Amino acid sequence: MGLRNIELRKLEEIIFKILMIVATVIITGSLAFIIVIIIVKGLPAMKLSMITQLPKGGFYIGKEGGILNAIAGSLMVAGGATLLSIIISIPVVLYINIYRKKRSRLANLTRFSFDVLWGVPSIVYGAFGFTVMLAFGIKASLLGGIIAIGFLELPIMSRAVDEVVRMVPSELKEATYSLGATKLETSYKVIVRQTFSGIVTATLIAFGRGIGDAAAVIFTAGYSDYIPDSLSQPAATLPLAIFFQMGTPFPEVQERAYASAFILTLIILVISITSRIIAVKITKHTIK
Repeated sequence: MGLRNIELRKLEEIIFKILMIVATVIITGSLAFIIVIIIVKGLPAMKLSMITQLPKGGFYIGKEGGILNAIAGSLMVAGGATLLSIIISIPVVLYINIYRKKRSRLANLTRFSFDVLWGVPSIVYGAFGFTVMLAFGIKASLLGGIIAIGFLELPIMSRAVDEVVRMVPSELKEATYSLGATKLETSYKVIVRQTFSGIVTATLIAFGRGIGDAAAVIFTAGYSDYIPDSLSQPAATLPLAIFFQMGTPFPEVQERAYASAFILTLIILVISITSRIIAVKITKHTIK
């Protein structure tokens, strides 16, 4: 009987190992397939002018120009939105974990609210942002896009940071209190430093979600062939640029859409690698 149980456990382990390998192959294979398709179809249109020039007259019918306006606009919108979500989410997370009990009703309600907001479709955030803009007399602009994407990123940032902060040993916080530190000092001088690598990862996740979203900015950020020099001007974004280029009947412009998608993927890849390098360096100074 005991021998049979051992054999069943070994069989179970083999089955789950195979399933994990298959899942890993599917995930990595899907990523590789997407990148290959983007490169193959976008390579003919990949020129230096794509990232150094603004759209010129007739750009959307196959004439000269680039998508510098969309690249700059995406970085402005996603960067501003990420900064906004950091400013709001970190104090909220520290409050429900430091000033309130982790399992208090307020903490549980806050986490539940973030979970619900996480599942809200991005088009709803766009509609909400558009409603707020109308109420305050704000036109489609860079500011409108930052507000909409900021609300979109807020639950993502908050829940990711919350999970990291909850992993900090309670003994560490008690040790700081015993040394005479206040809750505020413990929050920002100990907890934030201890979880900084996790905060960087959360920022990356939120930024990647924000820079790749089109539905939330289509009504709020607007679109322009120029780089905005103020918050009140409309801003183009890469997802909308890809959408407009793919919607044309001209093959040359459709190739530019794939090239734009490759540029967007490359931006996220560079930010991801940079963030991981920073996180590794910071992790060396944290308590494990």
